[in-house]
Amino acid sequence: MKNRFASLLAVVVGAAALVAGILWAAERGPGTLAVAPAGPGGASGLTLAPGLSFTDDSSSNFPIRGEDLKDGKIASDRPTAIFFGTSHCWNTNREAERFVALYAREKEAVRFVVVDLDRPSTDQKSLMSRFYKGYIPTLAFLDRSGVVVYNQSGETARQRGDFSRLEEILRKAKGQ
Repeated sequence: MKNRFASLLAVVVGAAALVAGILWAAERGPGTLAVAPAGPGGASGLTLAPGLSFTDDSSSNFPIRGEDLKDGKIASDRPTAIFFGTSHCWNTNREAERFVALYAREKEAVRFVVVDLDRPSTDQKSLMSRFYKGYIPTLAFLDRSGVVVYNQSGETARQRGDFSRLEEILRKAKGQ
């Protein structure tokens, strides 16, 4: 009887571990996210592309320019801000304007990642499968331990140049 109870207990514990593992894998989504070593990194020198329209979809340029735009690693020691977008979208252009303004103020304290959905790198494809749900623009903010504090599509403000909502989201990602 004692052996039977121990066997049953082992089966129950094993099944619980299997279910927990499946749930954990589903939460993480397909693919594993690449993690950067501590310190600065990610996209840098962010500026807006020239000739962007903020009122129609005529702009053929991806809205953000900079260095290391193919980087797709999340931070291990600071919040990560991820921008997903494409060209030919005035909503994306306006959100890019806010994102670049936030970058100018927070580039030392936050890892910024910029994903051109038409040309993602391998690491960025993992970010896309985990955070991008098919609508642009999409922003994702992670805290320093990789926990999602914001992951939504659409603009974060009604007026151009208003990045107060992004600052609020970032404060949450910083734990403030």
